[in-house]
Amino acid sequence: MTEAAPAQRVDHLIIGAGFAGLCAAIKLQEDGERDFVVLERGPDVGGTWRDNTYPGAACDVPSQLYSFSFARNPDWSSSYSPQPEIQAYIQRVARRSGTLDRFVFDTTVEDADWDDTAQRWTVRTSGGTWSARTVIVGAGGLSEPRLPEIDGIDTFQGTLFHTAQWDHSVDLTGKRVAVIGTGASAIQVVPELQKIVAHLDVYQRTAPWVIPRNDRTYGDLERRALRYVPGLQRLYRTGVYLAKEATVPAFTLWPGISAPAQKQALANIRKGIKDPALREKVTPHFAFGCKRVLISNDYYPALAADNVDLVTDPIAKVTGSSIVTADGTEREIDVLVVATGFYTTELPITEHITGRHGQTLAEQWRDSGMTAYKGTTVPNFPNLFFIVGPNTGLGHSSMVLMIESQVAYIRDALRTMRTGGYDVVEVDQAATDRYNAALQGRMRRTVWSAGGCDSWYLDAHGKNTTLWPRSTWDFRRRLASFDPEAYTLSRAARPVHAREDVTA
Repeated sequence: MTEAAPAQRVDHLIIGAGFAGLCAAIKLQEDGERDFVVLERGPDVGGTWRDNTYPGAACDVPSQLYSFSFARNPDWSSSYSPQPEIQAYIQRVARRSGTLDRFVFDTTVEDADWDDTAQRWTVRTSGGTWSARTVIVGAGGLSEPRLPEIDGIDTFQGTLFHTAQWDHSVDLTGKRVAVIGTGASAIQVVPELQKIVAHLDVYQRTAPWVIPRNDRTYGDLERRALRYVPGLQRLYRTGVYLAKEATVPAFTLWPGISAPAQKQALANIRKGIKDPALREKVTPHFAFGCKRVLISNDYYPALAADNVDLVTDPIAKVTGSSIVTADGTEREIDVLVVATGFYTTELPITEHITGRHGQTLAEQWRDSGMTAYKGTTVPNFPNLFFIVGPNTGLGHSSMVLMIESQVAYIRDALRTMRTGGYDVVEVDQAATDRYNAALQGRMRRTVWSAGGCDSWYLDAHGKNTTLWPRSTWDFRRRLASFDPEAYTLSRAARPVHAREDVTA
């Protein structure tokens, strides 16, 4: 028997090294909070953009907006960035930030427990134990691939993988391939597979709305101008931002004003597919925007290709070498690709975070669904901050905007703790309940709730715990400064409600 190594002490522990974790690290360092460590289960920064390397992977938010406001990139090759460029951008920002010396890679968080006596978090990982004053969770909502629950899928004898875990060692040339799912990843990968496989079956449960991808390559002159002309890149970014924000009412207040975009989507179908029967299969029967609106110019032509079949009959089972649908048809395949999304409404990391009363976050959320105050803090979980927490997702714009807003709020919370000498900050249950009641009241008016679809935005209770039902500007305004009146703070184990005195 050997004694366990003592816990390594640190002020702030950040979980995840994607956009969220990197932003938190950079901004904490700017504030002089240098005693932090970033834990990352993968071998590099990047998160979603490190892991999703499937053919055709690219962003569906314009490049000029899909970057940090404090680290704009003049070197995007086109108006929509491919995955390798985004990953290279994140790596470059990380290197230049001077924070990488505090990143610990290939380390999985196994459990995080709040110690009320020590007023610290004990975080056990695959590489040892940490003791932290605060924990910032930036693990993301698109980090845990969801495999479909299909009878017999574990008996398949061919090659099977999720799009987020692409097996590049498998040569798909000339193979019989099936793709399950028609979401954001599928519409990017299907056209790439169609070019090389012998035959491709695409299994569709619900047809998505797909509008044209108005992409264009930046020429050398334009890229030089973006780099050297003062203010030009900011102007580009502002223009894209305003255009995206202008679409918010179509999702949140008046779905009818999205009629022109819906006409674009229908025209996209007519342009890409000539067969009336196939057109009918890919035409959605729910309100535009109820599910994530996708962008592609080549998805429909790929479905119309001679070596592709779109299958809309439900899957009954998977055998060792085929997929069998409910009508009894058996289709032989060599490779099965699942594009079935992620655990977005039941974040797996919450199973491993235990709060003040010995209950995990997953247990606290089990009956009510995910709820947090401003998507960032949770009652009974002191000194715990989420980035990209409940109801912070977007259906129209860049998540980097939301990340920066939450990081600004967390920075101000830590500043309040530092200047006021507080050891613990915990959001009040009443403030959290009021915030979420108003949020869900607003949500009922949105197309995501009233549009007649079943989407990954909704949890098992039918509640949208994923998206933000207002503009990003409104979110940024609400999180511009920490509001101690919604919290209870403690100095040296003595609880002080913030409304009593936040400066004494």
